[in-house]
Amino acid sequence: MILDRVQKTARARRASSRRTVLRSTTTAVAGAAAVLLALTACTGGGAATSNSTPVSGGTLTYASGDAEPTCLDPHVGGNYPQALLSTQYIEELTALDDGKPVPSLAESWTTSNDGKTLTFRLRDDVRFSDGTAFDAAAVVANIEHVQDPATASSTGYLALQSITKATATDDHTVTLTLSRPDSALLESFSQPWVGMESPKALQRPQAENCESPVGTGPFTITDWKHGDRVTLAKNDDYWGSTKPRLDGITWRFLPDSTSRYAALQSGQVDVIDNAQPDQLKAASAKGAIRDLDAPRPGASNRLELNSGHGVFRDEAVRKAFIAGAEIDPGLQSLFLGTAKRSYSVLSSVEPFAYSDPSLFRYSPTKAKQLLDEAGWKVGSDGVREKDGQRLTVTFPVSTNQSVPAERSLFQQVQASEKAVGFDVRLQELDLSSWYAALAKNEYDVVSAPYTKVGADVLRILYDSASIEPAPSGYFANLAQLDDPQVDRLLQQAAQTADTAERGKLYEQAQRLILASGTVLPLYDQQNHFLYRSSVHGIRTTAVSTPWFGTAWIDR
Repeated sequence: MILDRVQKTARARRASSRRTVLRSTTTAVAGAAAVLLALTACTGGGAATSNSTPVSGGTLTYASGDAEPTCLDPHVGGNYPQALLSTQYIEELTALDDGKPVPSLAESWTTSNDGKTLTFRLRDDVRFSDGTAFDAAAVVANIEHVQDPATASSTGYLALQSITKATATDDHTVTLTLSRPDSALLESFSQPWVGMESPKALQRPQAENCESPVGTGPFTITDWKHGDRVTLAKNDDYWGSTKPRLDGITWRFLPDSTSRYAALQSGQVDVIDNAQPDQLKAASAKGAIRDLDAPRPGASNRLELNSGHGVFRDEAVRKAFIAGAEIDPGLQSLFLGTAKRSYSVLSSVEPFAYSDPSLFRYSPTKAKQLLDEAGWKVGSDGVREKDGQRLTVTFPVSTNQSVPAERSLFQQVQASEKAVGFDVRLQELDLSSWYAALAKNEYDVVSAPYTKVGADVLRILYDSASIEPAPSGYFANLAQLDDPQVDRLLQQAAQTADTAERGKLYEQAQRLILASGTVLPLYDQQNHFLYRSSVHGIRTTAVSTPWFGTAWIDR
């Protein structure tokens, strides 16, 4: 199904409005664009308050249910827990306003006529928190750090693949030579996984830099007590026109959702992430606890079916699994209306998202027919067999990335698949074990959230080149989709500057991806933050992480 013009317009308006609230406000805070400052003042960042007068002082306590990062440098690896933390101390070359790149640490840029040279002009009034100057040499050092295989980057590495050389042409001008035109590169530079770090700090051993990376942001890392908390202090020399109001942030790791919410209710913490549906329903716009809903850009939350391994190498079996997956009743009962069903591989905030509900209707009759025709016979215990092989599907689940409601949904999918003859084996794993299972190709279906600004996330997730691991060892094409036509469309889109033409190419690619039977969309990546009403001035970035550079607490 294609969205008609009215639906597309309405959807674009919703996405545009949401992105205005969620965009990075680095440029606005720095005073680089007065219009952005005015827009921020109008839209806010999620903290409506009766007391609109900012106050200084105090420490904000944040409690995260995400996995504790193994490294605080977002260049290394590159996951969302790293982005949440590093947003407070690392900034980017660009920001986003209404989904479009705007200046941040870079004050302007130009692109050559052939699209293969991108030149940044940098701000000349910025220093890293260790006193090192932010200049062209620093940008070159950061790009080289992300691209160095020894860094073991994944998200950042994949975002900067088109850059073949970075050159400091003068103190505040950087010229990037590209292997191909890259229409998504400016968007990519708004992400913390390619944020700017002190080149002096990057010269330290990686283990040392992982403990306390140095950026240009409003806070600095003062201590990391592993397994407990990271302590941040305000950067007294922050370059922005609005200085940090908080004295610091205590970033705690509380994996138990009940304990985390109880700490918020009691006032022991001020902000939490990974809130449960019942907790979200209890939040009120005028109550003591409030909800900041910040859908992530990039991909939707979806199940990827491994077409390069096991029973899902057969397209008919993949489509039988999709037809046998009963999603909607569990989504409604478990998420209490806080999550809306998706039929797209892209997030609802992405304007190029294409949706086709007809491909994902629950039909156990169709599932059984497809399996019958593929030669899978029902065994004595109800599990189908073929040539002595049971119809077994291995489904590793990250307990750090999937909230309890989602894990319960997976159990309901397991039950509906059993009814048509699949033996779905759920394996609940911690994050490191989950990554290991993927690296060893020991999975048939997986839920793998992926956040990246813009529809270029499709190239990272579904181009056949992404079946090969990044230097971190992680490969993004978990569906192992290998379709030359999809590759060609995504590569063309990446090299197309015209927005309308790029949208057409992305739509064609999405049609093929959805029709391949390698993906089962579920809903947007849930990204809610609950905060106490005493907290004001929260902003969110291009990748929907909360930013506390302008936040204050009214005790």
